Parts: sequence; C-alpha cells; structure tokens
Amino acid sequence: MTWKLQSIVPVWALATLGAVLVGVFSGPDETNTWLAIVFAAVVLATFGIQLSLKKTEGFVTRAMSSIGGGLVILALATGILFLLP
Repeated sequence: MTWKLQSIVPVWALATLGAVLVGVFSGPDETNTWLAIVFAAVVLATFGIQLSLKKTEGFVTRAMSSIGGGLVILALATGILFLLP
C-alpha cells in the first residue's frame, strides 16, 4: 500500500466505525445529529493526518479522497439507518 493510500484508508475506517457505533448506540431521533458529528470528526482527522505527513504533493487529492469517501460511507449509513425500524 502506498503512503498516499495509507493516509486515506484510516479516515474511511473512522467513518465506518463511527457509522456502526451510531447505528448501535443512538436512538432514531438522534441518528442524524450523531452522523453529522462523525462527519466533523472525519474532516478533522483528514486534516490532522494530511498535515502531519509534511508532503505537499497531492494534498488536495488526498484530502478530497478522504473526505469524499467518508461522506459516501456516511451517506450510505444514513440511508440504511433510515430504512431500519
């Protein structure tokens, strides 16, 4: 795995873990609030990881991939949690 991919995948894992935890522990009325908080954590983690690399090459692409992937994961989780009773 390249260093670029190693800086993106942890953010996707954070989004997946956050979505699962929200699905397990939050009530139906709180789901959207907690998913928004997970997305904020995804954005902060993205910038924390990308800025800690100290490599400017491909910063925007890596940040966009991390945040975009996290957004897709959380959008899917929102749809799944919406369909559950």
